[in-house]
Amino acid sequence: MINNPFKRPIYLDNNATTGCSPEVFEAMKPYACERYGNPSSIHSFGGSVMPEIEKARWEVARLLGCTNADPNGHCTEIIFTSCGTESDSTAIRSALEINPARRKLIVSKVEHPAVLNLAHELARQGYQIVEVPVDAKGRLDMDYLTDAVDHDTALVSIMWANNETGNIYPVEKIAAIAHRFGALFHTDAVQAVGKIPMNMSESQIDMLSLSGHKLHAPKGVGALFVRRGVRFRPFLIGGHQERSRRGGTENVLGIVALGKAAEQAAQSISHENDYVKGLRDRLEQGIVSRIPKIRINGDTENRLPNTSLISFEFIEGESILMLLDQYGICASSGSACTTGSLEPSHVLRAMGVPYTAAHGAIRFSLSRYNTEEEVDFVLEVLPPVIEKLRSYSPYWQE
Repeated sequence: MINNPFKRPIYLDNNATTGCSPEVFEAMKPYACERYGNPSSIHSFGGSVMPEIEKARWEVARLLGCTNADPNGHCTEIIFTSCGTESDSTAIRSALEINPARRKLIVSKVEHPAVLNLAHELARQGYQIVEVPVDAKGRLDMDYLTDAVDHDTALVSIMWANNETGNIYPVEKIAAIAHRFGALFHTDAVQAVGKIPMNMSESQIDMLSLSGHKLHAPKGVGALFVRRGVRFRPFLIGGHQERSRRGGTENVLGIVALGKAAEQAAQSISHENDYVKGLRDRLEQGIVSRIPKIRINGDTENRLPNTSLISFEFIEGESILMLLDQYGICASSGSACTTGSLEPSHVLRAMGVPYTAAHGAIRFSLSRYNTEEEVDFVLEVLPPVIEKLRSYSPYWQE
């Protein structure tokens, strides 16, 4: 790392994944080598783990503002999965299976590939897929969406917050539109959970997906909220785990970790919307004041507090990332699930961002573990990096 005073990476790619918090790591450790029993076992060594799973389930529920319990006091609305992608697939396929006469699925053009690529596969199977367009700021065309929902619609699936721009979408309003025609509503809330307050007890959302590694839990664990009373078909068929709604031996380490991460996230949401937002704004304002010919993509009035997607015109984003990496600065050119493609992000293309800007888009996504000193170092390093790359560009003119 060149002249990096921190002697460690400056990690500004938290929408791709987050590091485990120390508290989460400590909480999960005993379940690797000490309390490793199968929760479904009859013996007490394994069975004693089940209360820890239920405790984690309630922590996730509290983070979502989901306080409903069944008559026996059990939290039945949270199903543990392996990741956000599994949660998305489970929700979408379930909605289609319980309403086989309905053949329409409505998504947006800016969904995460976990939803969008599944929709494309379903189109090949004969389902009607409607992709709702967005405007130049990435905001949904609500008139288009409203007109698209009808009695043939099984599900509307719109993300709560976009992973690239950070845009927050009106999911409650969209759920109400879906329900007018008897359709279900699902939201991929992977980026939103833990960053903005939620109250599922008073929500119209039927299903919600989340992923542990976006909120300082490890990779390999996620959850799906299914509102009590919503008809459901499991995706993974197997044993009786998760009340027969998701087969497979429980990932105890991951579930305990997700529970602890959810507890911490619930405690830090106000911090996220104050401290982390302040860091993001400090970074953005510094870039705007130091570097010409940039554009901040997305709806700057209605987005996640940690996310900034900035286009540096007339240069390639991959080149920016490689030079920043030499200083130990980690960022992204968009979604980690599409990195490596020569095409600009599908989100920026849907927004109509010119190629001269779309190719030079860099996403900075911060967390509560970042500092002002790190932001200031990025602001010191980034301007000469951009100036150097533009000096090689045949399209750059000051």
